[in-house]
Amino acid sequence: MNAVANEPWGIDNLPYGVADTPDGGAQVVTRLGDDVIELATLAKSDNQRKWARTFGQSSLNPFIAQGHSSWKAAREWLHAILQDDARKDLVAAATKPLGDVDLHLPVDIADYVDFYASEQHATNVGSIFRPDSDALTPNWKHLPIGYHGRSGTVVVSGTDIVRPVGQRKGKDDPAPVFGPCVRLDIEAEVGFVVGGETEVGTRVSVDEAGEHLFGVALFNDWSARDIQAWEYVPLGPFLGKSFASSLSPWITPMAALEAAKAALPTQDPKPLDYLQGEGAFGLDLELEVRLNDTVISRPPYKEMYWSPAQMLAHLTVNGASLRDGDLFASGTVSGDSPDQCGSLLELAWSGTRPVKLSDGTTRSFLQDGDTVTITATAPTAGGGRLALGEVTGRVTPAREG
Repeated sequence: MNAVANEPWGIDNLPYGVADTPDGGAQVVTRLGDDVIELATLAKSDNQRKWARTFGQSSLNPFIAQGHSSWKAAREWLHAILQDDARKDLVAAATKPLGDVDLHLPVDIADYVDFYASEQHATNVGSIFRPDSDALTPNWKHLPIGYHGRSGTVVVSGTDIVRPVGQRKGKDDPAPVFGPCVRLDIEAEVGFVVGGETEVGTRVSVDEAGEHLFGVALFNDWSARDIQAWEYVPLGPFLGKSFASSLSPWITPMAALEAAKAALPTQDPKPLDYLQGEGAFGLDLELEVRLNDTVISRPPYKEMYWSPAQMLAHLTVNGASLRDGDLFASGTVSGDSPDQCGSLLELAWSGTRPVKLSDGTTRSFLQDGDTVTITATAPTAGGGRLALGEVTGRVTPAREG
């Protein structure tokens, strides 16, 4: 193991996860190269009682609850010990090969909100479903649109995704039918984990958002497009979205992404005052979506219209409180070119342009047995690129009865 900078899993990265321990419990870990470091074990041997208690937990929530100053202090301790030759034996004793550990869902998710922050994705979806109208709805460039999702069905990467069942009605069907989803889709997204609880009736500004944004994780919001299309008029997504969403087991701290911060696209019209501030930043993340053995898309997050800080400010502007472990996601990440779309709905243009895979088969939507894996990288200050933890899932058949 080598604490090298400018490597995908080097010392610039140091994401947080949660892994099993030999006694049947779990503790917070970080990743360095192809190794996992047990942070409670390391802290005990380094006589860091606070970190030993904090990291000796089965989720990141107790750490997240300590707030921004503790997040900063923990990262400083980690950087110091990993670069200290005098304590290298302590690090070695707390280190295991990545392949020898089982990773858990890293956060006990409190509330979950999904946004719709890509102008390209929203334009594509509008063009598909409203070809004779404006692609963007009149409100889209005035506020970050989102919906409140189901936190209890956010699952850790690697969990099989059972094909959902529900009502659907095609345009030529005389009545709705019930059965397995036939238009199962993916949504390549970026999730943001939140800490620093607030009281109901208060709000977080764009410039205060940085104190609450703990970290980033890749996210796949699996979507049953046929169920969604029938149910979401006149309200929003429900059963078409709530059956499963996959989250990476690794949360990359916002501190690791300082070099990835980028300017937002021009926002025209100018947002209302509560959506303005110096804290409104974009992120230069390059995503890759793989379906089975084929890379089908490379969505660029830096083209997202709305900043995570603006999303958080809008989420709380009505007085909605934050809880430690809240999660909000960006919505599908899509770019300008056809090979930068983050959903099959766009890539196959609602089934009219099937995507060809390397084995010669095609897909308009997912089939049972398909595996979808999303990866991403971000720039480091030294000119390298760090990796975000992948998120993957395999589709299994609908359950009978």
